[in-house]
Amino acid sequence: MASVKLILLEDVENVGLAGAEISVSSGYARNFLLPRKLAAKASPGALRAIEARRGKIEENRKVELAKASEMALKFANSEVVITMEAADDDQLYGAVNARMIAEKLAENGIEVPYQKIKLDKHIKQLGSFEVEAKLHPQIKTMIKVKVARP
Repeated sequence: MASVKLILLEDVENVGLAGAEISVSSGYARNFLLPRKLAAKASPGALRAIEARRGKIEENRKVELAKASEMALKFANSEVVITMEAADDDQLYGAVNARMIAEKLAENGIEVPYQKIKLDKHIKQLGSFEVEAKLHPQIKTMIKVKVARP
């Protein structure tokens, strides 16, 4: 399988940080990284452009880390309560997913994209659960979710 050398223009989860020179399959480069302008073909010009932006990239990383730390503190003191109908054996008539948790958090004043909430499986029964939120590559926190009857 042919691989292509690229330079990342943005941080890409599970691939690398901005400015890193990576080698990925040609399909991944052609279909994902290049059209979204997340990477550029490795060339001396692209290297110079990244070096010129390096200070700004580092500053943005620090700001994002500070925001994620602040948001993690908000999660430590909050609990999300989701009300759903359930059968007598506590099985839900439906399921709780990451999008529902993000909407409830938004109602409580905590804005977090649902993609950052990591559920292995949808919640399908009443009870209290801890759900992981990956706010930043270096910061993970737990969200307390309680599913109850209305």
